[in-house]
Amino acid sequence: MSDRFDKGMQVRRAVLGDAHVDRAEAAKTGFDDPFQTLITESAWGTVWANDRISQRERSMITLALLAALGNFDEIPMHIRATARTGASKQDVLEAFQHVAIYAGVPRANHAIKLAKQTFDDMEREADA
Repeated sequence: MSDRFDKGMQVRRAVLGDAHVDRAEAAKTGFDDPFQTLITESAWGTVWANDRISQRERSMITLALLAALGNFDEIPMHIRATARTGASKQDVLEAFQHVAIYAGVPRANHAIKLAKQTFDDMEREADA
């Protein structure tokens, strides 16, 4: 694999956690292997690996973009990542408030609902 892939996998594990990445890798097949390589090299090895802005800021931007574009399936995964990137609950709310103004209240409302559920799940898991 390329240096970008290796760096991407390192960043991906740092942001999403080993358990998540291990599950994704175990589920990978010959069909989606090229796609997994693409996102590891481009999203994680290029964008997320760039140190011009912090991982906290990247989390906030990513969550806002996911909500604004209606890509709700990825929001819980990226809410969980905030535990590693340093984005606080308040940071997440601020990002979604921007979504409400610039992309629409219904999308922000649904994203906030998902965030609340995921943060609650995370707290229950931490208490267990």
